Amino acid sequence: MAPRKRAGRRASRDRRGAAAVLGLFLTTALIVLMAVSIDLGYVSVARGELRRSADAAAMAACWQLFDERVKGTGEHDLAQAITVAASNVAARNTICTESPLLSDEYSDVQLGYYNSETPALFDTSDPSKFNAVRVHLRRQDAVNGEVPLFFSQLLGRGSLGLQCSSTAAMSASIGGFRTPPSEDHNINLLPIALDRETWEETIAKNTSDDFCVVGGVVKKGGDGIYECNLYPQGTGSPGNRGTVDIGGRNNSTADLSRQILHGISRQDFIDLGKPLMFDDYGKLYLNGDTGISAGIKDELASIIGQKRLIPIFESVSGNGNNANYTIIRFEGVRILEVKLTGPMKQKRLVVQPAMTLARGAVVTNAATTNSHYAFAPVRLVQ
Repeated sequence: MAPRKRAGRRASRDRRGAAAVLGLFLTTALIVLMAVSIDLGYVSVARGELRRSADAAAMAACWQLFDERVKGTGEHDLAQAITVAASNVAARNTICTESPLLSDEYSDVQLGYYNSETPALFDTSDPSKFNAVRVHLRRQDAVNGEVPLFFSQLLGRGSLGLQCSSTAAMSASIGGFRTPPSEDHNINLLPIALDRETWEETIAKNTSDDFCVVGGVVKKGGDGIYECNLYPQGTGSPGNRGTVDIGGRNNSTADLSRQILHGISRQDFIDLGKPLMFDDYGKLYLNGDTGISAGIKDELASIIGQKRLIPIFESVSGNGNNANYTIIRFEGVRILEVKLTGPMKQKRLVVQPAMTLARGAVVTNAATTNSHYAFAPVRLVQ
């Protein structure tokens, strides 16, 4: 019996030894797994912070692009101002507690033209068309350093390189406007339409340049931005001077005055009874009003120096209240001078093209609705 007992004790010790080795192996594996999981979680957080910082930098840079376009900044200064804006915002959005830098050497900030019809193409060849900014943000060995790892160093990996790109754009392809969510979100659209021929002559600088804006104040003197008369001497529609009903079919002078001062309201959209949107052919049909009268001159005079959106029409049919305007585009203008009294030939509502935010705009892929001076607010596109 003794040999059997000794053999049993040896087998028991062997089993306990094997269990101990297995337990040590499982504990080690669990510790390694937990260590790797912690590092993976840290990397996931770093990726999120990298994306957040790139998005914020691209948005800020594109808003700066809009501001610089408004000021007429030259190409060299434009690029510098936008790079500074992107860098400042990126630095405030840390990645793993480190403020990232944007590298000129690697062209981390790019200006270009973004077209939603061809989103893969980011055209950097024509500065006059720039409407977007792309920001490339890195945590790599050469720029900002790789993201440090902790426990993975035990496995021979002490850091990990990360990078991402973000593109923000301000689109000029405006397909119309969505109904405002409340009465506090009006659309800054004048209910006064301008014919396409006059608009094209204006942006081609074939009209006159008699006014300038200095410190927000309109003064006599040219500034290189040509003007036109929004009070037409003849629209081709007797008894109508370009005003359109964006609301009820028979808007009163009080309605027009309110829209001039405060924009198109949610109730106006409801009363219009149809979307304020271009159809599949790039057309929007609006009923005409009786015309620009002296009854709204004070309201127009009160917004001299301010920007507004206007509809551009290609044709009009009918007379007076029965006029029907075919709208093909929206554009941005600044009000410069108002005179709606006296002889017909002396009446005028002088405006000049001006880059204007089209809040509430619906962005479309149709190139036919591309504006020259109206832009939807900046948004992330890639």
